[in-house]
Amino acid sequence: MDLGLKDRVYVVTGATRGLGNAAARELVADGAKVVVTGRDEKRAADAAAALAPNAVGVAVDNADAEAPARLIAAAREHFGGFDGILVSVGGPPPGFVADTTDEQWQASFESVFLGAVRLARAAAEELAPGGVIGFVLSGSVHEPIPGLTISNALRPGLAGFAKSLADELGPRGIRVVGLLPARIDTDRVRELDGLSADPEATRAANESRIPLRRYGTSDEFGRVAAFLLSPAASYLTGIMVPVDGGMRHGF
Repeated sequence: MDLGLKDRVYVVTGATRGLGNAAARELVADGAKVVVTGRDEKRAADAAAALAPNAVGVAVDNADAEAPARLIAAAREHFGGFDGILVSVGGPPPGFVADTTDEQWQASFESVFLGAVRLARAAAEELAPGGVIGFVLSGSVHEPIPGLTISNALRPGLAGFAKSLADELGPRGIRVVGLLPARIDTDRVRELDGLSADPEATRAANESRIPLRRYGTSDEFGRVAAFLLSPAASYLTGIMVPVDGGMRHGF
């Protein structure tokens, strides 16, 4: 199936590793050109080099108010266009209500929530009909995950923002989509499993609750992201797509 990605230009934030990187890899594999970002300059450059010549790395923090303009300008400067953005950011620090500080809440709000809102608003101003704005969210949009209090608060709010944005941008032919990963085998998920007294037992218990009985791979997530961002998904907007092996049992 031709996804129609050839020579389309995307910005993918948080793309030096994990889910953002997986999405960038699949976009490039299908012919797109990508601006990959991360907070560390070397990691951003290395991630782009692995996808050369169809990627460029830019070191930015999603919390930086100047980041949206810089990234869209980089897309136009290096590849001559801008067709969409996938907003991905590392998860907030884990912890229960009593464990989290005001400083952690503030920093997470700036990076995970407000940074994403700024990026989406800037993209909305620049995109033409056929453009797309995507958000990497979490299964916590539907059900809180124990020990991830900050994420449980911020991700559903972003999903609500995405739904509102889809309604506003639909008449202009611009789509808005969200991805809801659950147990994808990334460094972040392994780190969270590692917080338990017995990481192997924790993983086995999680797998037992997934109908496919395994964690997903980053490539499996990346392929879903590439499809949703592509012209092949041209009639999909305002949706939140679980990438979870069936872990969410509700409709």
